[in-house]
Amino acid sequence: MRHALPLRDGSPLLQAVVHHPWPLLRWQLLLIAGALVLGLAAGTMVERRFTAPDWKGALRAALEHGVGLPLVALLALQLTRHATPQLLRADLLKLMLPVLAVWLLTRVAARAAQRALADPDLARWLVLAVRLSAGIGLLLYLSGALPEIREALDAVSVHIGTQRLTAWTLLRGVVSVAVTLVLALWLSSLLEARLLASPLDVNLRLVVSRLIRAGVFTVALLTALQMVGIDLTVLGVFGGALGVGLGLGLQRIAANYVSGFVILLERSVRVGDNVRLDTFQGRIQDIKTRYTVVRSSGGTESIVPNEMLISSRIENLSYTDPNVWMSTTVSVGYATDLEQALPLLARAAGGVTRVVAQPAPSAVLSNFGADGLEITVGFWIADPENGTLNVRGAVNLALWRALRDAGIDIPYPQRVVHWAGAAAPAPGVASPGEAAGT
Repeated sequence: MRHALPLRDGSPLLQAVVHHPWPLLRWQLLLIAGALVLGLAAGTMVERRFTAPDWKGALRAALEHGVGLPLVALLALQLTRHATPQLLRADLLKLMLPVLAVWLLTRVAARAAQRALADPDLARWLVLAVRLSAGIGLLLYLSGALPEIREALDAVSVHIGTQRLTAWTLLRGVVSVAVTLVLALWLSSLLEARLLASPLDVNLRLVVSRLIRAGVFTVALLTALQMVGIDLTVLGVFGGALGVGLGLGLQRIAANYVSGFVILLERSVRVGDNVRLDTFQGRIQDIKTRYTVVRSSGGTESIVPNEMLISSRIENLSYTDPNVWMSTTVSVGYATDLEQALPLLARAAGGVTRVVAQPAPSAVLSNFGADGLEITVGFWIADPENGTLNVRGAVNLALWRALRDAGIDIPYPQRVVHWAGAAAPAPGVASPGEAAGT
């Protein structure tokens, strides 16, 4: 024997379906279906515009996880209810609004968790918790059990000063804060994604995105607390006292946060710059509000507090020019024609893939060595984050090939050895060591 869902006499679902004549119920069902079709069309167009490559994929995305379908359906149904007084009193249309709102909330929570949380398992569990909580609340509302639960929770209360807080107030506050934070997280993630894809300066995008997130979360939290009925004046006094305590105990952490915004605003260092901190050199990967991530060419990542970037001396190798100069040294014999060798070596270095054409590589006579003429070949690269040893090795290999093809020798050390106790050679006669060339 099949057991139907137990519905109470005061169930809104029972009143909307059973206690209405079929013609009125049919019109309500048609309006609900029309709102869903409109929402599906709008959601499909949104997904086709931003995510899906074709219309089939856009339709599937709108049905599976799109936000446009429940959002547009909810707005269309709400506007339809206010068209006439008869529709405004229609129970089934009124009952459909919380259903669509819960549907919208679960999809917004899924989108926000995917954007904000790096761990997919944590995001999945968060979405599951939101869906279960929203589903249980909706089931209690449709079955008519929610008013009795509310009365039971209202009976449990505690007095704080002149204010009476009940279990229902606390539960409603938790739900309101959770819903507003989920909506704020989704809205801030959308604004950050659009902002980070804009052609603005990287530092400006970062600081604006962080300010937007902080502002959205602050407004959402204050709105949720105001909806519950909590006096914000008390929170203001408590927040002031807490701020004084945190300012005294967490000065260094606060200094790092302030330094992060200073760095982003004055743009002394930017994401992508190559910097040297003490003995560590690397490329700035990201600038957080408290610290900066610097990655060396060997793959090592250093977490640098932002205060250090403000108070200490750092070398920004790409502050005005992103190119980095490098050099290598090669020796040739004293009999080498330098008028031929210098342009030859400069052209050989310029033929390496990662060496930029402008400024062009140069080759200069840098020193008169003990075994040969030392020539320094300087060149510029534009991507030091991809490594410097590999490009230096490629340049050395190109120089060796150029000297070999031109018949120019790279001298090796030669020394004259005099044996102790041996007779001095006669004038004009070479010693055995000199004759052997050792």
